[in-house]
Amino acid sequence: MGVGIIHDYFPGIDPVADRQFRRLQELYTFWNEKINVISRRDLSNLYINHILHSLSLARVINFQSGEVALDIGTGGGFPGIPLAILNPDVRFTLIDARGKKIRVVENIVKDLSLANISPVHARAEDYRGTCNYIFSRAVASFSDLVELSAGKIEPGKGVRKDHGLYSLKGGDLSGELAAWEDRVKIYDIADFFKEDYFRTKKIVFLPARKMPG
Repeated sequence: MGVGIIHDYFPGIDPVADRQFRRLQELYTFWNEKINVISRRDLSNLYINHILHSLSLARVINFQSGEVALDIGTGGGFPGIPLAILNPDVRFTLIDARGKKIRVVENIVKDLSLANISPVHARAEDYRGTCNYIFSRAVASFSDLVELSAGKIEPGKGVRKDHGLYSLKGGDLSGELAAWEDRVKIYDIADFFKEDYFRTKKIVFLPARKMPG
């Protein structure tokens, strides 16, 4: 399955974004031969398992021009790179403690001329910037992720209802989210995309106003 699936769910993508999305298969194939950026068995399903999965966040967030997003533990650039391609007017910081992974991100960002991405080699707890959104894709337990996010959401009257922490998760989350069930909203990604891969995939959203101070 190639880039066509992105057009199926996100029609009207402009020519620049289309070229960038098409280039991702070649770039990740190249870098995966040097560094294990993503699972090798997933490479043939890149557009579903990684790119479309990342873009599920665009189904629940109404991104506004000039907003700022932080991708914690971005690895090979997910969900940050696909979201940045789709939202060129939003600024994305992609952070990871693994230097090899960030170097891959830096090269992909340069190749695609993604001026709205800033790759950062650092531990999430050491990052001092603020943002409107925080994303993470199966990096840590939800409680640990909330702790890592403390103080990073921009405070003030400008906080919108969709600002906050978004975690891409899978499987049974009842135990992991027991302490947060009265604060989070859970979206089933299968409600957005019909592919079998998404049957157990979810977005867990903790609004900024409900995050610990």
